[in-house]
Amino acid sequence: MDAAARPAVVIDNGTGYSKLGFSGNSEPCFTIPTVVAVNESFLDQSEMCSSANWIAQYNAGVMADLDFFIGDEALSQFKSSGLYSLKHPIHHGQVDDWDTMERFWQQCIFNYLRCNPEEHYFLLTDSPVSTPESRECTGEIMFETFNVPGLYISVQSVLSLSAGYAFLKSISDEDSVSASDMTGVVVDIGDGAPHVVPVVNGYVIGSSIKSFPFSGSDITQFVLQLLQERGELIPPEDSLDIARKVKEMHCYTSSDIVKEFKKHDKKPDKYVKQWSAIKPKTGVPYTIDIGYERFLGPEIFFNPEIYSADFSTPLPELIDSCVQSAPIDTRRALYKNIVLSGGSTMFKDFHKRLQNDIKKIVDERVAATNARHHVEVKPVEVNVVAHPIQSYAVWFGGSVAASNPEFYESCHTKEEYEEHGASICRTSTVFKGMH
Repeated sequence: MDAAARPAVVIDNGTGYSKLGFSGNSEPCFTIPTVVAVNESFLDQSEMCSSANWIAQYNAGVMADLDFFIGDEALSQFKSSGLYSLKHPIHHGQVDDWDTMERFWQQCIFNYLRCNPEEHYFLLTDSPVSTPESRECTGEIMFETFNVPGLYISVQSVLSLSAGYAFLKSISDEDSVSASDMTGVVVDIGDGAPHVVPVVNGYVIGSSIKSFPFSGSDITQFVLQLLQERGELIPPEDSLDIARKVKEMHCYTSSDIVKEFKKHDKKPDKYVKQWSAIKPKTGVPYTIDIGYERFLGPEIFFNPEIYSADFSTPLPELIDSCVQSAPIDTRRALYKNIVLSGGSTMFKDFHKRLQNDIKKIVDERVAATNARHHVEVKPVEVNVVAHPIQSYAVWFGGSVAASNPEFYESCHTKEEYEEHGASICRTSTVFKGMH
């Protein structure tokens, strides 16, 4: 059976989590932490063996290559056993440990998706600011190690935009969603390296990409910091995990932070939540209160100075400057379609607060222009698009893209790789405007 007749494998590797599945599906088959647990005792044993005893040295090296876990299994092995150390192959959206990344892909393909990589085309995602050399390394591993018949490396922000477009199209009339919806600003905030990326007709405007220094992991740290400063007794070994669960289950975005403080002070019974668990080492139950951190966590995006004095530009201002740096004839279309992507945009009322703050900045600029030049400028429409698939929008966009018959024509094939080498992965046949 021809590989093009089978569904393509879609893998979205993020800093915190990776989404795995097949094209044509509406959601990923697996969402697992992007982490690898490696048994380094074999490596130490390999180094200790004398060069004369080469068989023992070789066996130790082979065992080190085989004895590793990924995802939730890796985290549980790390907690239950002292033999394993955790390795994160991706930092701030960039792969910086290719050996570990190769191991991660190996387990994803063979243990989770349980497919033969030689029989499926692959779609992988890439950060909008990653280097061409990074794409080359990805292509080399996929073609050399896994012997895939075809590979397509897509820009995450373009997939997020197409996911929003496909979702809106599925729930509305055919006529109401126009092709211009492939123009918009993608606000991608995951566990690491948030980016604000303007896309016009499917092409990324690379010179206008803006970075925001605080991500989901920073909110987790901030929530933990607030809990500890208030004197809540959290077991140290579980502290980050508890802070992450508190963030995901109880945090929300407020429109007025002063009102929220007053509400919590007046009616603590209504707004202060309880978290109960059992200490893993002693088995003693404990309870902590969750108060101000419920709304102070996501407030980092709108008042970054409460977390760090190094950066004080709020996210709405950054999005506005991103649009203002784009070509002037695209700005109205960009303001009209601001698409959210990533798990850290899932906070309740996040999109409403973002839209109101951007609208306020834009309206003030329009009013100032009208007063200065004595003209009547048409109001600018600001629209922040939120949808239920934000947390895996990139993967869903990849699933939709890989379902199109044209996808297989756009892929880099094994034959092209053998003829030209890994340099073919530097550019995309569809989005050549990137590099």
